[in-house]
Amino acid sequence: MPVSVATFADKKRRGEKMALVTAYDALTAALVHAAGVDAILVGDSVAMVFAGHDTTLPATMEEMLYHTRAVVRGARNAFVIADLPFLSYQCGHDEALRNAGRFLKEAGAQAVKLEGGHDAQLVARLVQAGIPVMGHLGLTPQSVNRFGGFKAQGKSEAAAALIAEQAAALDAAGAFALVLELIPARLAAQITAAVRASTIGIGAGKFCDGQINVVNDLLGLSTGYIPRHAKRYAALYDQGLSAIRAYVADVRSAMFPGPEHAIGAAQESPDPSSVPEANAG
Repeated sequence: MPVSVATFADKKRRGEKMALVTAYDALTAALVHAAGVDAILVGDSVAMVFAGHDTTLPATMEEMLYHTRAVVRGARNAFVIADLPFLSYQCGHDEALRNAGRFLKEAGAQAVKLEGGHDAQLVARLVQAGIPVMGHLGLTPQSVNRFGGFKAQGKSEAAAALIAEQAAALDAAGAFALVLELIPARLAAQITAAVRASTIGIGAGKFCDGQINVVNDLLGLSTGYIPRHAKRYAALYDQGLSAIRAYVADVRSAMFPGPEHAIGAAQESPDPSSVPEANAG
């Protein structure tokens, strides 16, 4: 049965954990959907893991729409959540409503995600307009410059109280889920017990209603830093590197292509006069 917003509430009520993964292209979306994830997030982390930027800030609306369309095409009937990129919702509720609506209307997503807990009224307006909203609290990567880096949040009593307060506000505004990123496990457990929304942790301990991770981290497709909260389940970068090195060696030693890769009868040393002249046009 296809996942919907109601699925999040049902699984929270039954105490069933949810598994979410990011994806940015049709092939990866098909892969994670076939693996049985509950939902796919087209994260603005695409700016870092796909495009090579140092932060998520460069991601644009058009880029996020492009990647969301690709994911929706690749994972038919999946529950797809699209990230609202930096400055797509901070410049007024009307603009935020239009941008959020584009993800559903033009890209085929079922929900959007936005960062921060300071504007619960915006969440309420989006929900009222028929746009399911996932909130995001704790380390919010679009605020990396304000935080002074990708640092854990909610470690002091005051900071924890503020995050709990923001979670309650987003929950009251109608958010169906809340990503809790890099906050103490005790705080995540407190929020999970207090809100109706499903809590989805990333670096927030095991007491959340579900977990989300970046697909590149899970598959070992990253060449750089692997976050402490991520578990690598494969080493596809290393395997791919070995495979391409083997291809390069085969080409240079004339082992590839072999007779089985050629069209027509195999010949080790064909008569040059018998080879049709290529048409460069």
